[in-house]
Amino acid sequence: MKRVLLLAHHFPPVGGAGVQRVTKFTRYLPEFGYEPIVLTGGGAAGGRWTPTDQTLLRDVPAETEVRRVAGNEPGVATRWRARSERWLRIETGWDRWWVDGLVRAASEVGAVDLVFASMSPFSATRAAATIAVERGIPWIADLRDPWALDEMMVYPSRLHRRLAEREMERSLAGADAIVMNTLEAGQLLARRFPSLSRVPVRVIPNGFDTADFAGEPPARDHDRFRIVHTGYLHTELGRRHDRHRRLRALLGGDVPGVDILTRSHVYLLRAIEELRARESAVAEVIELHLAGVIGSADRVQSDVVREHGYLPHHDSISLLRSADLLFLPMQNVAGRASIVPGKTYEYLAAQRPILAAVPAGDARDILDSYDQTFLSRPDDARAMSEILELLVRRWRSHGPAVDTTRDIRRFERRELTSELASLFDLVLA
Repeated sequence: MKRVLLLAHHFPPVGGAGVQRVTKFTRYLPEFGYEPIVLTGGGAAGGRWTPTDQTLLRDVPAETEVRRVAGNEPGVATRWRARSERWLRIETGWDRWWVDGLVRAASEVGAVDLVFASMSPFSATRAAATIAVERGIPWIADLRDPWALDEMMVYPSRLHRRLAEREMERSLAGADAIVMNTLEAGQLLARRFPSLSRVPVRVIPNGFDTADFAGEPPARDHDRFRIVHTGYLHTELGRRHDRHRRLRALLGGDVPGVDILTRSHVYLLRAIEELRARESAVAEVIELHLAGVIGSADRVQSDVVREHGYLPHHDSISLLRSADLLFLPMQNVAGRASIVPGKTYEYLAAQRPILAAVPAGDARDILDSYDQTFLSRPDDARAMSEILELLVRRWRSHGPAVDTTRDIRRFERRELTSELASLFDLVLA
């Protein structure tokens, strides 16, 4: 069995969306001839982007070798220090700790055949390249998000964005292969960086694990029409981005035409209020369940909303399967979005109707091919309101809807790990 050194900061007991991909790769790679040795952080969690989820450790095989970077993980920089590091492009203390720690930890590992770096954080490219050169082995970059090409990334200025793109191009030029998360991101990479044409690029999306959806859905009363959203809400970032829109346009630090606020529950709540004003008897049975880390900007005074906070992954899946409708919001963009939220695939696996407020892009293309999926523009509260009215009336007449016809085998984690292993074979050959 070949051995692969897997670099991943997002790894149990850290929870959140970024952990699922690499955890499942770790679980299934041995089936395809690769033994993963994981290099990760100390497991410190509790921040907004790194909630604690001890239950995810059950997905890591007991025989998997997991080595954690030594030393205490640096804390969050003060506001002014973080701002100066961002504007002056100074390497952060956290990045130094992460890169140096990975290289030191790798030096204590025996022979390996390949280095696989799961990102973000994107500074892992430096560690992967250093380890690969020292050992004379290839390395592969796995971009869960498209780095400087991500329309959700907001830079201080146009110059900062260009410098970030140059850093991305320079870092990935040394890789032996690149894994992108969506077809759109892969095509965008090829258009923006022709110099990377010699590097094999494979698109391996996020997915779902069949085992997570085994058994019967949880029992519940059906006296309310339950809408469920899991994951992060970007309300605070969206409002801040909107407040500084004119300044951002002048400085050129963001992608023109992007509205981040739509990647929240704001427009759905407007749609519910609109339906309540138009058809109060229909709207009165609706309740909105929010599962995920809730910030102060996400909280609203509403008799409709039920906040669950961050749930362990298993409980989050159970909540999905109890829904009458799943809500998937995304950022609004002028062109095509380069990302697909990780929750999209688990929404499909839950076999429940989906209200997808998404722009053009891979997410819309995927969802549009399945029944019981209802699409609107991210900022079209009126369209969402009309969809809600239709679905609540249908629910009252026919009961909860379940769609068992979706053929989503291509997004199953074991299948995706097989694709990754075939890329490993190609690189090593």
